Amino acid sequence: MLNLRMVLLLAVATLMGASRACAQAPATEAQTPLPIVVPPAGKIQTAERPQQHRFWDKKNDWLFAGVGAARTFDYFSTLNLRRRGGREILVTNDLVDNHAAFAVVEAAGTGVSIGVSYLFHRYGHHKLERWTSIVHIGMATSGAVRNYGLKAYHR
Repeated sequence: MLNLRMVLLLAVATLMGASRACAQAPATEAQTPLPIVVPPAGKIQTAERPQQHRFWDKKNDWLFAGVGAARTFDYFSTLNLRRRGGREILVTNDLVDNHAAFAVVEAAGTGVSIGVSYLFHRYGHHKLERWTSIVHIGMATSGAVRNYGLKAYHR
């Protein structure tokens, strides 16, 4: 009962303070609205885009190389896991045992990562463009380390 009274008292005090904080101050010169400028007919004004980096810049080159290296590391760690009798959890064991097909899947994963980064770049999401590769490197590397860390299941 005491807690309910305290909560209600706090809510009333907050509402009273909020009404004072929302009150408008008298208009000053700095707060007067600016006039609306309409461009002449036939002229289209476009806002200039901020300076962008090229997609194939040095940073992306290193990130994409890192994605390829992490996928290669994952490829060999998964083959090692299968040789030791372990089971793959993300794809079928038949796919992993077909080395050529599994290499194509790993290469396609690298290509998809680069493609997603390009889409983010194309639509102006440059932080997400970089983070796509960073997260992919982290996930592939942690999966590879996990594969090497599992104990052998020899029959």
